[in-house]
Amino acid sequence: MTVDLRANVPSGALETKWTRHRSEIRLVAPANKPKYHVLVVGSGLAGASAAASLAELGYQVSCFCFQDSPRRAHSIAAQGGINAAKNYQNDGDSVFRLFYDTLKGGDFRAREANVYRLAELSVNIIDQCVAQGVPFAREYGGLLANRSFGGVQVSRTFYARGQTGQQLLLGAYQALSRQIGRGKVTMHTRHEMLDLVVIDGVARGLIVRDLVTGRLDAHVGHAVVLATGGYSNVYYLSTNAKGCNVTAIWRAHKRGAAFANPCFTQIHPTCIPPTGHHQAKLTLMSESLRNDGRIWVPLGGGEGDRDPNDIPEAERDYFLERLYPSYGNLVPRDVASRRAKDVCDEGRGVGPGGHGVYLDFRDAIARRGRHVIAERYGNLFEMYERITGEDPYQVPMRIYPAPHYTMGGLWVDYNLMSTIPGLFVIGEANFSEHGANRLGASALMQGLADGYFILPYTIGHYLAQVTLPPADAHHAAVRQVAREVEERTTRLLAAQGRRSVDQLHRELGRVMWDGCGMSRTAAGLGAARDRVAALRQEFWENVYVGGAGTDFNQSLEHAGRVADFFEFAELMCHDALHREESCGCHFREEHQTPDGEALRDDERFSYVAAWEFTGVGQTPVLHKEPLAFEVAHLAPRSYK
Repeated sequence: MTVDLRANVPSGALETKWTRHRSEIRLVAPANKPKYHVLVVGSGLAGASAAASLAELGYQVSCFCFQDSPRRAHSIAAQGGINAAKNYQNDGDSVFRLFYDTLKGGDFRAREANVYRLAELSVNIIDQCVAQGVPFAREYGGLLANRSFGGVQVSRTFYARGQTGQQLLLGAYQALSRQIGRGKVTMHTRHEMLDLVVIDGVARGLIVRDLVTGRLDAHVGHAVVLATGGYSNVYYLSTNAKGCNVTAIWRAHKRGAAFANPCFTQIHPTCIPPTGHHQAKLTLMSESLRNDGRIWVPLGGGEGDRDPNDIPEAERDYFLERLYPSYGNLVPRDVASRRAKDVCDEGRGVGPGGHGVYLDFRDAIARRGRHVIAERYGNLFEMYERITGEDPYQVPMRIYPAPHYTMGGLWVDYNLMSTIPGLFVIGEANFSEHGANRLGASALMQGLADGYFILPYTIGHYLAQVTLPPADAHHAAVRQVAREVEERTTRLLAAQGRRSVDQLHRELGRVMWDGCGMSRTAAGLGAARDRVAALRQEFWENVYVGGAGTDFNQSLEHAGRVADFFEFAELMCHDALHREESCGCHFREEHQTPDGEALRDDERFSYVAAWEFTGVGQTPVLHKEPLAFEVAHLAPRSYK
C-alpha cells in the first residue's frame, strides 16, 4: 500500500476552516445511515463518545473493549481537569489564546488547523458535559470553577476534584448505554482487537479475540474507528493502566497505516517515585497540585534523607520558581521534568536513591487553610498517603518524572482518517493536536472533541463518497487475516523458553527509559535500538507463555502485547535518532541552548515524521508532512 500524506486541510482563514468545512462536506441521508455499520475499538472518552454520537445519528455501531465494562477504560484515571476557552474568570482567555498556548506547548510540531479546531470546539465540550450532569466543581455562587495548568497564564481548566476523567467517562458511558439499550450499539466487552482487515485497500473489519473463551471472531463493517489510547507501557513502568498497549494501532500500522512521531512521549513531572525493582506500576499525582504546591530540593547535596520540615527556607531551592519566574511551578510538563532530573543528577534529589523532589503544601495550607486544600485535592492526598504512608498535610510529597502520555500515534488527516481509507483514528491513538508535548488537561479535551464533534461529521463525509462491495466474515481477505492471527497465537504458545513475559517486558522498559526516555543522545539511541532488536529475538526464542489459546489466558494476552512493544520500540528509536533536534519532550542532549533548553531546528525538522512499515527488523520508510504556519509565528519557546 502506497503511503499518501494528504492532510486535506480546508482552504480559507484559520478561524473559519472548520465551520466552512462542516458546511461543505458530503452528508449521508438519515434514511441511509442505518445501512452503514461502523466498528469502534475502545470505549474510553474518545471511543464511547464516538460510538454514542454515531449511534444517535442512526448508524449501526459495534464497540469493542478488552475491559469487562466500558467504565474501566483508562480515561477514568485522568485526575486534574479539562481545558476550555470559556473565559469565565475574565482573565484574558480566548479561543485564540488556547490555540496558541497548545501550539507553543507542543513546540510548534503540530498541524496548525487541527489545533485551532480543538480550541474552537473546547467551549462546546463543557456545555455537552454539563448537560449530561458531569459534576464540575463550582464557585460559592454556583458558577463553574476553574484552575490553572502548566504552560498557561490563565485559569481555563474545569475539574471535578481529582477525578475529572472518571466523571467525564461516566457522562460518555451513560450516552453509550442509552444507545446500547436502543439496540443501536452492540457492545463487545472482554474482546481484544488482534488485527485489521483491509479489503482492496480499504479498512473493512477486525479480527478480535474473546478474552474469556479464547475464540477468534471476525467483524466486518463499512468503516473502522480506533480509539485505543497510548503506548507509554513500552517503558514498562508508567502511569498507564497495565492493560494499555500499542497492539491495535501497531497492527494497523503493519497493514499500511503510517505511524507519526512515535518518539514524542511525555514524561510527567508529578508521579510518586518507584520504591524498588519489584514495582510494576507508577502512580500519577495530578498536575493540578502544582497550583498550590511548591517544588523544591535542598540547596546542598547529600541532604536527601534529612527531615524536610527541619530544612529552613534559606536552605531550600525552589528551582522552577527561580528559573522560570513568569510561570513558576506551572511550566509545561517537559520543562518541569527535565529540571527535576537535572537537580537529582546534581545529587540534590530526595528520598530513596535520590530520585525525587519535594512538592510542598505548607505555604498554601497556611494561606488558605487546610479545609480549602482538602476540598481541592482531598482524594489525591488520601491516595498519596495510602501508597507512601506519609501525610502530605504534614510533610511534603515526594515526586519524580515518569512516562505518562504519548503524542505520537497513527497519522491522520484533517478528517481524522489514516493513510488507509476507511480507518479513522481518534483520541490519544492519533498524532494530531499536541505536537512534541501535550499541555495538561488537553487529553480529555481532544478525546471528547474527536468523538462528539468531529468524527460524526467526517465519517459521514467518507461514507457518502465511497461505494463498498458487500463483504462478510467469509471473504477471502478476512479468512487470510484470521489465519495469520491464529499462526501468531500458535507461535507464542509453542515457545518453551525459560523467561517470563513480564521479565522480558521489564528489561525492554529499562532499555527504553535509559536510551529513549527523558534525555536522549545519538549513541544512546543507537545502542537502545540494537539492544531492543536483540531482546526481540530473545523474546521469541526464550519466552514461556503456557496455557492454551482456546481458554482464558492472561499470559497469552500479555505476551501478544509485549511482542508488539518489541517491534514498536525499534521504530521509536529510529524516529528519535533521525530527529536531530530538541523539541518538547524529545530532548537530544546534542541540541540544547547554553542554559539547557530545547533547541529546535525549524529549517530541517519542521515536519511530521510519518513512518511506513517495511517488515519486522527492517528499516522503515520516512514520509514527511511539512508543517505550514499561517497565523502562528515560529519562535523559540520560552517560559522564563
